[in-house]
Parts: sequence; C-alpha cells; structure tokens
Amino acid sequence: MPDMVCVLERQIFDFLGYQWAPILANFVHIIIVILGLFGTIQYRPRYITGYAVWLVLWVTWNVFVICFYLEAGDLSKETDLILTFNISMHRSWWMENGPGCTVTSVTPAPDWAPEDHRYITVSGCFLEYQYIEVAHSSLQIVLAVSVDSQPLLLLVRLKVFYYCANSVHRNAICG
Repeated sequence: MPDMVCVLERQIFDFLGYQWAPILANFVHIIIVILGLFGTIQYRPRYITGYAVWLVLWVTWNVFVICFYLEAGDLSKETDLILTFNISMHRSWWMENGPGCTVTSVTPAPDWAPEDHRYITVSGCFLEYQYIEVAHSSLQIVLAVSVDSQPLLLLVRLKVFYYCANSVHRNAICG
C-alpha cells in the first residue's frame, strides 16, 4: 500500500496546482489499483491482466512527466496545454511552495497578466520544482515495478494452477 499513499499525496499536490491531466491520471490509477487488489483477492485473472496493462501505461505516463519537466525533446514545462488542458495558467504547486522558496509579488503586473492572477517571482529554492516533480514520478515508477508487480506473479501462478487443474497429463510444470 505504499504506492497508494504516494499516489494520494501526489493527487493532493496536483489538486493544489490545478494540474488537470495528472489529477485525472492519478484518479484512474487509484481506481485501477483498487480493481487490481479486488482481482487479486478474488482470483480474477482479467482484473489482474487489466491491472498489468495499466501498470505499463502508468510507467509510460510517469516517464512522460519526467521528460516534460526536464524539457526533453520539444517538450517545455512552460506550456499550459499539456498538464492543465489549457484551462488555466497554473503550474506545479511546488513552484511557489518548494523547500526554501521565497515568493515576491511584482507590482505593477504586466499588461498581459490576467487580473485574477498575481504576478510573482520565486527565488532562493533549495530544490527547483521540476526536480521535485521528477522525484515524484521516479518514485511512482519504482513502486510500480516493485510493489505493484506482485499481482503479475499471482497471475502467472493462477495460469499455471488452471493449466495443471485442467491438464490430463502431469508434466514438469505441474509437479
């Protein structure tokens, strides 16, 4: 369950930053983890298989987030379209609230800045926000391939059990 705790923590900070794509991905992950646990407890191979497929997508999403914040290729963390669906001008919550960050309001705000947003500068951060986001995604990948891989082993055991139970001839696999 450490993966669920980490996803819930990440969900909270994504909500605080109004980052809608990660919020949606985290929500789907939480639902599928619950279904995967149900499938594991109830010995439902389809649920476990669906969970295994989702883990591949989850790792891919987290690799994308890492590439996004490290600005790999043509990706830029300054674009609003990707993580907020171009609905808002919000960025990572960690941008203003990171360890040691000092937020200073800039007055007067530039003409292009929306009236309902404050225009700020951030300085003095011990760790830049993009590295905190990269650490979150890296942790999700580590948890997905370590803790969450246990249902995959159960799926293999279930397949072998069904094969052996329905097999007419005993062989080396069935013992």
